[in-house]
Amino acid sequence: MAERKTANPKVIVALDFPSADEALSLARNLDPTQCRVKVGKELFTRAGPALVEQLQQLNFELFLDLKYHDIPNTTAQACRAAAELGVWMVNVHALGGRRMMEAAREAIDKTQQPPLLIAVTILTSLEGPELAEIGLSGEPVDNVVRLARLAADSGMDGVVCSPKEVAALRETIEGDFHLVTPGVRPAGAAVGDQKRITTPEDAIRLGSSYLVIGRPITQAKDPLVALADINASINLC
Repeated sequence: MAERKTANPKVIVALDFPSADEALSLARNLDPTQCRVKVGKELFTRAGPALVEQLQQLNFELFLDLKYHDIPNTTAQACRAAAELGVWMVNVHALGGRRMMEAAREAIDKTQQPPLLIAVTILTSLEGPELAEIGLSGEPVDNVVRLARLAADSGMDGVVCSPKEVAALRETIEGDFHLVTPGVRPAGAAVGDQKRITTPEDAIRLGSSYLVIGRPITQAKDPLVALADINASINLC
């Protein structure tokens, strides 16, 4: 397993590919000192822990984005298993509630190298009318702030949120609370299925800790150049 680096890259490249070969091919064209990588549900379901190890052998720190949401014991054991893979970050759904999040916290704290444990608030693909359909009243920011407070009280290291909610969360939650923001697109990039989006520069200025960026890097003609351009833009903020 690769040793942890002292650098703290802000960009997390989303390896949203259907196969390990494609993910590894892209990763080999990136620089692990300039980014971390994210493995989500499809890729992990197809490739499993073996891919995590292969990415670590390439010296990448890894965000395992499986969004665990189940009864407390099941979620806790899943988080512990993720921690034992040596991942850098893992997440749960805040909508799983306090007992679930506290159980996850307790479980990974018993591991040798606990990863950052963050909670998903409201998916960045959702807007007000869709939230109403599932019984959540108010605007996305209202729900995000409420769930982030619950996550902080439950021992989470941070939350996943849209860049649009970052400023409100920085005003609400004090301390070293990580805000991980998907829905980040460089100016002129395709929006895709994200709804509540902003540019990398604006996200950092507002207070994002880490930016999850997929297609603007992974589908670029030269992914390393695209990554370098984004890093250069946020380093000026």
